Amino acid sequence: MKRKTILVVDDEPRLVRLVKVNLLASGYQVDTAADGKTALEKLESSHYDLLILDIMLPGPLNGFEVCKRIREFSDIPIIMLTGRAREQDRIRGFDAGADDYITKPFSVEELLLRVKAILRRTHPSEEFPRGTSLKVGDLVINFAQRRVFVRGREVRLTATEYQVLYHLGCHAGKVITHEDLLTRVWGPEYRNELHYLRNYISSLRKKIEDDPGNPRYILSKHGVGYYLVSDL
Repeated sequence: MKRKTILVVDDEPRLVRLVKVNLLASGYQVDTAADGKTALEKLESSHYDLLILDIMLPGPLNGFEVCKRIREFSDIPIIMLTGRAREQDRIRGFDAGADDYITKPFSVEELLLRVKAILRRTHPSEEFPRGTSLKVGDLVINFAQRRVFVRGREVRLTATEYQVLYHLGCHAGKVITHEDLLTRVWGPEYRNELHYLRNYISSLRKKIEDDPGNPRYILSKHGVGYYLVSDL
């Protein structure tokens, strides 16, 4: 099996060295960049399976801006690193298109766990029957091609956003509990991390709903879970 390649973008040499050594020891191929411009150039010219991106970068592009630019041409999974622990910064990262968010200082074990989890959900073992799609009102999920459309216009989702919608779509009309959905998408170690799920449901609604505050497609059952309506 081909080894997964990870691009680490950070301007702190000691941190980059620590992350790189441990990723290499875990069987990944690793490339690095110290600023946003270099990272974008590498992503446009080479293939990577995952990006680890620091928010505070030198030069005109910070991590949020780099993330937004990447989302214009790629759905590569992105883990953002930051020294900011504020909730609004985490939300800003998710809104920019990040798939996960780790606050410094962090343990190497935690980072490796997040990397493994995000690569697992980017390449899920569960498959929807080939060639099938789901249509609910103006929303179409093409499971074979992993593409989503609203009124015929393709909606670009991150790998994690797609996985959340994928599992809701596979069980359209049925409530999936918070714990079950977290386990399916992030893994059993995240089954109690409800804030993850809330952030991604909010992000999905912004992308597929006409009025995210009054959703038609992704509905919640208070205190239980979420479901995708099966008919409109």
